[in-house]
Amino acid sequence: MKKYGCALQYASERFKNDKDIVLEAVKENGYALVYAFKRLKYDKDFVLEAVKENGCALEYAYERFKYDKDIVLEAVKENGYALEYASESLKDDKDFILEAVKKNGFALKFAFGRLKNDKYIVLEAVK
Repeated sequence: MKKYGCALQYASERFKNDKDIVLEAVKENGYALVYAFKRLKYDKDFVLEAVKENGCALEYAYERFKYDKDIVLEAVKENGYALEYASESLKDDKDFILEAVKKNGFALKFAFGRLKNDKYIVLEAVK
């Protein structure tokens, strides 16, 4: 049987606040985080599960998680383009940029200028 995490959008408000249901939803589809109640979006474990499944779910995470190195690293490892939703400080971090471009060369678009001039990073991006 196929599961659809984003079916959470059609659930009653009660279930969008149910930890077990929302966790299953984000494990199946990280984007389901958008339908979770706010208190769950503040839960690091939920956000981590969501970005492990789909790095771009970082877009829907509570703002402080966009500065959280653990969460952002998992997000860019899953999808380099998730760098778009990271904090400015992490977009200026060579290690994060490197992880992002290894997964998706187009992530170079979100790097700070000095890193776009780094030969090693550009080489990884174009590989």
